[in-house]
Amino acid sequence: MGAKSGKNKKDPTILSDDELKILLNCTGYTDEEILAWHAGFLKDCPSGKLDKKQFLNVYKKFYPNGKADKYCNFVFKAFDLDGNGWIDFTEFLTAVSLSQHGELPDKLGTAFQIYDQDKDGRINRKDMIKIIEAMYDLANEEDRTGDKAPENRVELIMKRLERD
Repeated sequence: MGAKSGKNKKDPTILSDDELKILLNCTGYTDEEILAWHAGFLKDCPSGKLDKKQFLNVYKKFYPNGKADKYCNFVFKAFDLDGNGWIDFTEFLTAVSLSQHGELPDKLGTAFQIYDQDKDGRINRKDMIKIIEAMYDLANEEDRTGDKAPENRVELIMKRLERD
């Protein structure tokens, strides 16, 4: 029982001792909790890989009336830290821990990663319009006129940011 060692992990189903130590330090979970999370992750993702399609299916369960595709792509991209096209257990548990136990600055950093779609270190109007449209799709919001128009929402946010 316990994590298996491996210098260069090739099998994403194996949780190495080094990964366990990293998760112990950065998540606040005990080794028993981490191993339980790992077992659950492998039950849902036997390959050890959570791909975009699986990730989208989870979002669709939480938002059955909305269109989760766009928003899910933004979030998936932020959680897939190494950009390999799938979320491994370490990326997954780090995201879960952040949402459950994370400090505000860390949560804001993740939000920034989600919003900064072109990864230029800035959130511009184009990035914000895309994410607001995705949020509207997710919430199944049809009224996108007047104050609710994504462009108008972005303008209001930008004005508040300049003032504050």
